[in-house]
Amino acid sequence: MHALQYELTLPADYDMGIVRDRVARVGHLLDDWDGLGFKAYLVRERGAHGSPVNQYAPFYLWNTLEGMNRFLWGGAFQGLVDDFGRPEARQWSGLAFEEGGAAGARADFAVRRREPVPDGAELSALMADAVRETRRAAAGEGVVLAAAAVDTARWELVHFSLRAHAAPPDEGDVFEVLHMSAPGRDRLPRGRQW
Repeated sequence: MHALQYELTLPADYDMGIVRDRVARVGHLLDDWDGLGFKAYLVRERGAHGSPVNQYAPFYLWNTLEGMNRFLWGGAFQGLVDDFGRPEARQWSGLAFEEGGAAGARADFAVRRREPVPDGAELSALMADAVRETRRAAAGEGVVLAAAAVDTARWELVHFSLRAHAAPPDEGDVFEVLHMSAPGRDRLPRGRQW
């Protein structure tokens, strides 16, 4: 499992209807993408759910690196680059994935929390804690799914969940889900990834 996210931070007065229309027009194109676990088409609007910015920030969990590479280098990603410029695409190695108690519900919100891996941390213990936190998050009320991953270049953990209702902003960055493509969600490996 591999996680990917890019953030397009837009001007404070940007018409987010443009992003919503774009997702409505092209979101279905990944509904059957081979190698994709899921893509959540996410937005934050300045002033909503504690967001300081307008942002389009899709989040992906990939079943295969080939599927991700075909998306990035095979032409699909180029449309976004042509429309908005080339964003920094963050990547994390998967640590854990769990279906939530509300797995069958529509995901209306996502919560993402990034945190540094402290210098001197016992890595095996910290990663085991991330797996346990993913399990706890998945058991939360209204949680559709939860995942954790790590970026070993920046030594950063990311905790991600999809939810049927909004979470308080103190749990992390809160996004609205505009669409979800999930052709391989049922094939994402559950639990610890090593």
